[in-house]
Amino acid sequence: MSVRVPFLNRIVAALVPLFLTCAMALAEDTAKLDDLFARLKSAGAEEASRIETEIWIEWSKSGSPALDLLLVRGRDAMELGDNALAIEHFTAIIDHDPGFAEGWNARATAYFTAGEFGPSMADIGHVLTLNPRHFGALTGLAMILEESGRPEKALEAYKAALAIHPHLEGVDEAVTRLETLEQGQEL
Repeated sequence: MSVRVPFLNRIVAALVPLFLTCAMALAEDTAKLDDLFARLKSAGAEEASRIETEIWIEWSKSGSPALDLLLVRGRDAMELGDNALAIEHFTAIIDHDPGFAEGWNARATAYFTAGEFGPSMADIGHVLTLNPRHFGALTGLAMILEESGRPEKALEAYKAALAIHPHLEGVDEAVTRLETLEQGQEL
């Protein structure tokens, strides 16, 4: 037993710097995103667009070159209209790293584009569990809810997305449309 202790101590000593490095990188990523979201709340429309792009870039970093490549390939497949291939790529990402929210979000988008709202909603649930500030997932959720005939819930989701990102393109119009519909129903 005494022979194992020094060996285990060496393993722990070798792994501690790795864990600390990973923890520091995660803290830096979180701090960067916190800063971007703080700036997003007070930004004008043009600056908000740039900040949104930076946020999407940060969200798209899996930490693995192989998974990043799968994300690009999946997005390329979607652009070409091949949702089945895109879903395969995004599923591979999720299988390898179920904690990577953008893998779930990308697959939710592919499912939505394919008209598969149930699987899309399930994936959106994973996205929002992993990343509650994901305004893209909230907007997708709102679109599905609206399409499914639940305008009051869609309105809630759109407003939640706007609370995070006040300059989301098209969302103000959706809120206005649904509020008008809601007011019309009360008469």
